[in-house]
Amino acid sequence: MRSRRTLLELVAIGMAAAAVVFGAAMLIDPRTIEGWPAWLKPAKFAASTAIYSATLAWIFRYLPDWPRLTRRVGALTAWVFVGEVALIAMQAARGETSHFNTSSVLNGVVFTLMGLGIMTQTVGAAVVTVALWRQHIADRTMAWALRLGMTLTVIGASVGGMMTQPTSAQMAQARESGEMPRSGQHSIGGVDGGAGLPGTGWSTEHGDMRVPHFVGLHAMQTLPIVALLLGRRRDEATRVRLVWLAAVSYAVLFGLLLSQAMSGQPLVHLSSTTLTAAGAWASGTVGAGSIIWMRGGHTAVARRSALEAA
Repeated sequence: MRSRRTLLELVAIGMAAAAVVFGAAMLIDPRTIEGWPAWLKPAKFAASTAIYSATLAWIFRYLPDWPRLTRRVGALTAWVFVGEVALIAMQAARGETSHFNTSSVLNGVVFTLMGLGIMTQTVGAAVVTVALWRQHIADRTMAWALRLGMTLTVIGASVGGMMTQPTSAQMAQARESGEMPRSGQHSIGGVDGGAGLPGTGWSTEHGDMRVPHFVGLHAMQTLPIVALLLGRRRDEATRVRLVWLAAVSYAVLFGLLLSQAMSGQPLVHLSSTTLTAAGAWASGTVGAGSIIWMRGGHTAVARRSALEAA
């Protein structure tokens, strides 16, 4: 344990603790918002920001040439996350939805502040991604995992902006009544609320943009984990190829989930076309991975061959 922690690390610890508190609140407070426990969203966002903050703080270890950048982006991310979760918790305490809620001046201001904060944080993540592409990292396998993972995460974050666009029904209501109590939604082919998967709330009746958003955001953890699992089981060139394959496969999965959500299909009731595409994605990933793995050499063999050649 270090005696001095960065602000980002402290926020990761604090958000993890907050997730536990909000989880306990769900057991105590029986209220629901749009059919779901009032404190479910604060708990989910606290857990998500804790994971993101801890991962970003770890990624900063690979950017030794960018101390000012990591310090500023770390502080920006920390304060945005604290404000974001605080606003979501405030709305839960008031019995109001936090996202897409423009039913009053206060609710509209809260939603706008949250949007501006996350937009700013995403720009910071994009800057970190650029730094990763420019930074020399000795471990090439991890270097590509970090670069590709952060790139996909920034792309996944952009889905959040797509959800804030008013629907045609909301625009029509605004033209007729002069009011727009909601601006945007995560459901496609229906309205927010209703039946959903346990824990996440992802709709089981309509397409849900939160699914590709979630998958995209977690590329920054998934690809480095792939690099760590590969360890030194194959030569470096093979490990790099496998990380690239994982990134391409992840991007295709993200695209499939985005297409599925935008077509209005719930995750638990996929069309035959989507199922066929998913099968092709899975078999293609396994097949390509197997070929790369078998053609690659063990690290020890590669070193011995290099010594013999010398």
